[in-house]
Amino acid sequence: MKDAIIGIDISKNTCDVALYINNRMQTKIISNNLKGCLELKCWLQKKSVLNAHICMEATGGYEVLLAKFFYNNQFKVSVVNPARIKGFAISKLSRVKTDKEDCKLIAHFCQAMKPDLWQPTKENIHNLQQLVRRLDVLIANKNQETNRLKMADKITILNIQNHIDFLDQQIKEIEKLINNCIATDEDLSSNMQLLMSVPGLGEKTIALILAYLNDAKKFNSAKEVVAFIGLNPKPRQSGSSLNGATQISKTGDAYLRQSFYMPTLTAMRFNPILKDFTDRLSEKGKPKMVIVVAAMRKLIHIIYGILKTQTPFNAQINI
Repeated sequence: MKDAIIGIDISKNTCDVALYINNRMQTKIISNNLKGCLELKCWLQKKSVLNAHICMEATGGYEVLLAKFFYNNQFKVSVVNPARIKGFAISKLSRVKTDKEDCKLIAHFCQAMKPDLWQPTKENIHNLQQLVRRLDVLIANKNQETNRLKMADKITILNIQNHIDFLDQQIKEIEKLINNCIATDEDLSSNMQLLMSVPGLGEKTIALILAYLNDAKKFNSAKEVVAFIGLNPKPRQSGSSLNGATQISKTGDAYLRQSFYMPTLTAMRFNPILKDFTDRLSEKGKPKMVIVVAAMRKLIHIIYGILKTQTPFNAQINI
């Protein structure tokens, strides 16, 4: 039996794997599905690797299958914030950015930093995540059908309207399941009451926050949450040859990043802290999207502070 370190760079369809053992690095590409998991397990067994620490980035869900598979097969698994890998790469002066090099970097990170071990998401949180995503799909479908209704001919109007009515019924059922999921969990229910104190946050957004950010303890700071979502700034600068506009990294959870956009626009109108903050940015002549992204980061800082301290929103404190 050999101890080993495995770094995995995950994308939607494939995974680049780096096996670090006996001071040597070996790489392999697998598909991101059950067949790929079994292929990787077989590959490791042929190399007599029966005990390994597997490390991968949190990628908004693409990592879950692999993490669960190897957790259930008694491997040590770590799922880390992409910002930590990025910081480690900077410390190592890593300049090459390819999937093959990224998986090697993750393996070296795992060896050096020995990240905390991953645990599967609790069943009620997993259920809430699925329900929240399902609600988004249904609302998007309803919006599409509503737009079609405006331009529909008489022959299709009734059919479209019937579908909208059906979607309304489905949306109500999912909303009921979401409310029940939260109400029957003491921790979720308590945090929901705290988040309801934040001006500009509706029940749908609060459910999203509870589904993905409820456990504030797994983040060391609000900046880590921002990086997890992919809203952390990414300066474009290299000596005197390049000094472009700062962009967001987009290395985190794209679903969360998109989901926070509309709630932030609402909070910019009704939350006194965000309103004052964005007004000041506007007076400085900042572009609209720069202001919105900054407001998204500010809102996340407020949410993290409330969940971390278990204290309701206070405009004099949550600054």
